[in-house]
Amino acid sequence: MSSKRGSLYNDDAEVSDINISPMIDMVFILLIFFIVVTVFVEEPGVEVSRELAMTAQQLERNSILIAITEEGEVVYGGSEIGIVGVRSVVRRLTGTNPRIPIILQVDRGAPAGTVVRVIDEAKLASPPSIVSISTDDAPRRR
Repeated sequence: MSSKRGSLYNDDAEVSDINISPMIDMVFILLIFFIVVTVFVEEPGVEVSRELAMTAQQLERNSILIAITEEGEVVYGGSEIGIVGVRSVVRRLTGTNPRIPIILQVDRGAPAGTVVRVIDEAKLASPPSIVSISTDDAPRRR
């Protein structure tokens, strides 16, 4: 009569592994979540020298940034779009959110006529658009 006792090296025992599939699934879910909730702000692509303003305030991060250089070039996303390109860019980007603010980064030496025409084009693209002019932060009064 042979009795079978449990041993350390039992042939019938299953090999156990660590199942990492749920952990990988969770990592992908978190990755997708962070990609979706991240706010993407596309910089205009040129450096402009802006004026100081005493009434400066912070606007929301989700906005359209258009730069006007000293030479009067209108730039969005690193490429020159010109005055005629403003309306199509604004119309395309405000398609899903018509209340998204349009922020102009205007150089100190930019022609005033160009600034006015860009503002007009932005407002004609998606009324009622919020058009703001970006300035350097001014020291606060006490």
